[in-house]
Amino acid sequence: MKKTNTPKVILVTGASSGIGFDTAQTLARQGHRVYAAARRLELMEPLRADGVTTLRLDVTDEQSSADAVQAVLDAEGRIDVLVNNAGFGYFGAVENVPEAEARRQLEVNVFGLARLCRLVLPSMRKQGSGRIINISSMAGKVVIYFGGWYHVSKYSVEALSDALRMEVQPFGIDVVLIEPGAIKTNWGIIAADHLKESSTGTDYAPAALNMAATMHKIYTGNLISRPTVITKAISKAVNRRRPRARYLTGRASHLGVFLHWLLPARCWDAMMRMGGKKW
Repeated sequence: MKKTNTPKVILVTGASSGIGFDTAQTLARQGHRVYAAARRLELMEPLRADGVTTLRLDVTDEQSSADAVQAVLDAEGRIDVLVNNAGFGYFGAVENVPEAEARRQLEVNVFGLARLCRLVLPSMRKQGSGRIINISSMAGKVVIYFGGWYHVSKYSVEALSDALRMEVQPFGIDVVLIEPGAIKTNWGIIAADHLKESSTGTDYAPAALNMAATMHKIYTGNLISRPTVITKAISKAVNRRRPRARYLTGRASHLGVFLHWLLPARCWDAMMRMGGKKW
């Protein structure tokens, strides 16, 4: 792994597994000073071998978020890059997903992300530089069957990031969106399990349970990208002097967004509903 000539102080959220874990490890090996944050410290313990400092962080808790940011500022005096990676997917029909779960998804994926942005911005503005990298998804551009509330959260991340980018650019701060396609992590399995949980015994069950089975096949197969593909995009967003505003990446992500743009809405809907058929 090529080391950087300009080490940065970086805070990565949701670093206990998948994309967040791989990102923290990769950036540390490049020579950056990395702080990895998540609710479960024990899952991040292996990162210490690469010089990563681990922090306990619950992005839904205001005090926990403030403490994590302050810990980095106290130790380093600055935060150059925030990677907002924490998030999860609760799939199910809009009618069936409990309101508490819908709110929790928005709290983690949107309000938790926004809270971390607010907490790092004063110090970035004071130093006249900084970079906020928000992990969105192609799910912020297209909608698949039974993903309603998850898509609400990711469409919100897209809009919030676009607004923030315009607001903070005069202060020398960049805002970058990473938009992964389907990635081989536990995320898809957990989302599929949530879909079964929210749909069993309801009128949506036949299609929803078939869709959950389809998701299991996709996320346990070898046709989708591995987390390292997204880590490479994040690395570019961290290290380039002038990063792009968006990095749409991962197998079939460009094709999916293109087809969503090209096809009439009802054709897209019909194609997505195919995932709910028994194969």
